[in-house]
Amino acid sequence: MPTVLYDVTDHIATITLNRPEARNAINGQLRTELNQAWTSFLEDEDAWVAILTGSGDVFCAGADLKDGAGSAGTFAGTFWEKPTVNSFESGLELFKPTIAAVNGPCIGYGLTGVLFCDFVIASERAVFAYPEVTIGVPTIVGAIRLPQRIGWANAMELLLTGDNIDVERAKDVGLVWRIVEHEQVMTEARAWAERLTEAAPLAQRATKEVAWRSRELGWTEAVRFGETMRLVAGATDDAKEGRVAWAEKRKPRWQGR
Repeated sequence: MPTVLYDVTDHIATITLNRPEARNAINGQLRTELNQAWTSFLEDEDAWVAILTGSGDVFCAGADLKDGAGSAGTFAGTFWEKPTVNSFESGLELFKPTIAAVNGPCIGYGLTGVLFCDFVIASERAVFAYPEVTIGVPTIVGAIRLPQRIGWANAMELLLTGDNIDVERAKDVGLVWRIVEHEQVMTEARAWAERLTEAAPLAQRATKEVAWRSRELGWTEAVRFGETMRLVAGATDDAKEGRVAWAEKRKPRWQGR
């Protein structure tokens, strides 16, 4: 039985963690299949937007402690020289829009995955936590990413105590974008994904990449990079279609090329 479900419909990929009997805890099989799903999304030119969610009433209970090595991934390398970008959660360069549809508790590895999504739509029942310090291990990728997302003190509250925060607090600190009724999580996520597919997919990816990379660049370098990306995106068939559609006063028919 697959532990990750992957489906593409109308340019929207849905990636579903599928171990409900284990509260979608991440073991070796799920980790492998999740990486494969994100790779499929990255490489599929017909998939423009992704939704990440979980089966049942739990988004992800974190790492499966019965399979600790597997949940972290099995990658080649020596004790010290471990690959650093080996999954979506650890920073895979992916500039297509992504949505987390958080349908319940979101813990550890699950929260790290959510942090790399552009939009977080959460059930009223969702809670969030990084409990690693309560079992004597550090949080690494979460510690790198979380302060950028919600500010230093709010991040340290989660990272250094291991305590849960409820969905209202998560929204207050900027971790959650929208709170919806529990039964409406996927409906809302799907509606927002459909809205995102109305824009030119290549222009979206160029814009997101500029937003992502420019954080590490000086002002002049960021603008120069952005203007280069404008030229590249402006030479695509979709850019020509956008201009024609505007002149003809109709909706553009994007092709993603």
